[in-house]
Formats: sequence, C-alpha cells, structure tokens
Amino acid sequence: MNLWQAFKMAFKSIAMKKTRSFLTMLGIIIGVASVVIMVSVMQGKAKKSMEMFDKLGDNKITVQAFNYYDMDNETGQLLFDYCLSLGDLVVGITPEVEVNETATIQYGSKTVKTNDWENIDWSIPNQDPWSTMLHLKLGSEQYGVCNNLNLAGGREFSYLEVEKTLPVCVLGSGAKEQLFGFTDPVGETITINSNPFQVVGYYESMALQGWPEMDNVIIIPYTFNRTMNNNYSMDSYIVKGRDAKATVEAKTRIEAFLNGVLPLDENGNRQNGYAYVGSNDSYAQEQEKANLLESLSMAAIAGISLLVGGIGIMNIMLVTVTERTREIGIRKAIGAERSSIITQFLIEAAVICSIGGLIGIGIGYVGTMIAGKLMSDVFEGIILMPEPFIAFGAFAFSVVLGIIFGMYPAIKASGLQPVVALRAD
Repeated sequence: MNLWQAFKMAFKSIAMKKTRSFLTMLGIIIGVASVVIMVSVMQGKAKKSMEMFDKLGDNKITVQAFNYYDMDNETGQLLFDYCLSLGDLVVGITPEVEVNETATIQYGSKTVKTNDWENIDWSIPNQDPWSTMLHLKLGSEQYGVCNNLNLAGGREFSYLEVEKTLPVCVLGSGAKEQLFGFTDPVGETITINSNPFQVVGYYESMALQGWPEMDNVIIIPYTFNRTMNNNYSMDSYIVKGRDAKATVEAKTRIEAFLNGVLPLDENGNRQNGYAYVGSNDSYAQEQEKANLLESLSMAAIAGISLLVGGIGIMNIMLVTVTERTREIGIRKAIGAERSSIITQFLIEAAVICSIGGLIGIGIGYVGTMIAGKLMSDVFEGIILMPEPFIAFGAFAFSVVLGIIFGMYPAIKASGLQPVVALRAD
C-alpha cells in the first residue's frame, strides 16, 4: 500500500463516522486554540511592556544616594561631580528632582497648579487627576538627552543659563498643551509662583500609556533648588551612557564610588545612608526573562489540553483496531507487512490531529482578535495577531502528538495474528 492510498483510507474512515471523529478532534482543537490565544496574548503584553523601555531609551542609569547625617547635601554634590568626571563613558547627567511644594503656573488667563492634591473634588466620579496634573522638575541642560526626550520646537536651556540660574524653562508636551494649546510657546513667558520664566523649548510627546507624568512636566535649571525647592537634597540623578559597554562600566564605577562614600558593613548594609544604581538595560533584560517565563507557563498550561486530546486519539484508535480486526486479518493473510499496517494507523491518527489542529488554529486566530478587542485598554496601539511560528508550532505539535499516541494502537494492530483476526466478529 502506498502513502496516497493510506491517506485516502484515512479520510474515508473519518468521513464514515463524522460525529465520533469530530469529538475525537475536540481535545486537539481546544488545545491548539488555547495555545495560540494564550501565547499570543502574552506576546502582545510583552511587546507592550517592552515598548515602554524603548521609549524611555537605553543606556540610562538611575542613581540615588544620600547620607542620613549630611545636612548640606555634600553626598549628592560629590556624586554629581564624580558622574561629570566620567566624560569618556557618559554623554549626559541630570538631577531628577521634583519640586514638592505646590507651585502656581500662569500664562495669560490660564492658571494651573502642580501637585495640587488638596483642591481635588473627590466627589466627582471617574476623574483622573494624575493624567493632567503638572510636575515642576529640576534638571540640567542635558535633561532631554538623559530622559530620551526629543525637542519638538525651540532648544534646551544652556550650561550658562544653569550656572547663572537664569529663569528659563522647557515644557513637556502635556504642559505645553495645557498652557498654550496649539500655539508655539517658544519665546513666551510664564510665571511660576509669580516669577517670570521664558519658555525656550518644548518636547515631543512620549505617549507612554499609564505614565502621563512623563509629558506633564516643566523643567527649570536645577540651580533653582535653593529658591524654588527650599534647598531640598538632590539625591537622585540620571546618567546617560555612550553605548551599552560604556553604560556597564559607568554603572560599575559609580557603584564602587558610592561604596567608598557610603561604605558597607560586614553584613553588606549601609549604616549611614542609602545608595542605589540601576540601568534601563538591566530592567529590560529582566522584563524579557519574566515575559518569556510567563509565556512558557501559559503555553504549558494550554498544552495540558493537547495531552488530553492526545489520550482521546489513542482511545479512539484502540476502538478502531477492535472494530477493524477482521479487516486487519484479511490484509495480513494476503501478505500485508507489519510496517504497512502501522503506517496506515499512524496516518489516520495524524490526519485526525492535523484536521483538528487546522480548525484550532482558525479558532485561535479569531479568539486572539476578540481578546485584543476586549483588552483594548491594555493593548492600545497594538493589533493583537498570532505570530505565524506560534500557529505552525501548535499545528506541528498536534501532528506529532497524534503520531505518538497513535503508535501503541498501530503496533497492537500490526501484531494481530491473521488466524485469530479472521475469526473475530
């Protein structure tokens, strides 16, 4: 018997008992559809989370350090000076300090307050003050570079403007929209706590879902810390590495420097302060690992239903062997080899799984699109569709499963003695 005849007999056997064949396929259909949907959803979620790291930029080091007994912020100044000395490894450094006191921002007839939690009317339902609240931040002339912000107009403030504490500012896209709408703000003057500040530039929107504060910012020179922020300790900085290799080296050097300024005790704890050094690159790598682990876990859970479907295949193939015992006896009596009997039953099992796998892939595609629509707030900006390799992998696994679980019935069928098989009812 050639393969074409074997496939014809397999399709004929399936067609003769459609209901039983469909119920046999059901486990494979559900399993393949589950794998496609669950893995696709997890991949979409992973893509969305990695989008945030892409927008925040790579080679970015976050540094925090303070001494409990340092009232004059000498630790922060030492850290800042040391980071500035790493000119061969970094392209920028900026304090990352927010003015904690509520500040009043005015332009013309518009008045907006930063961090204005006290005047929110919480009785109003469904309000989201965080998405519109402005934040006044202190930074250096390299604030945009360090935070992966691109200018949409104007310029950053300069080194001299920072050194001389000149009243200039750069607006985030959210702040620009609230104060100026569609008008170009460059050259205009706003007041911050009645002090005039000239707008010298504004940034493009980062459009980070769930992080509106990244756009709702007004950046002023960090030298205003004394007058605008009560000389609050500047203990948080962002350092931008030249490339991945330089970022790793800079991170190592900064950690070593902080261990010298704030030494560790024998238990690895800092008794006199706190220090932290982290990079976006390491965060992204950890997130990738977590996403992969989550996807594999989901695929394993969905794969259980495939195994259940495989057991169903084996069960029905054993029933088929019993039903076709006489047929097997006749074929063996006229000279059919064991290999041809095994091939016939394995092909039937593989065909059943293949049809079930194809139906499962179709349901998986539809189910993935429905899941994307239902979770549109999570997957905003992403069209959720299964990757071809996911569909192919699930289909191939279902076929292999059919062959594996069809092996025992096929071997059992091929081992029947012709005389015994011909006497069967």
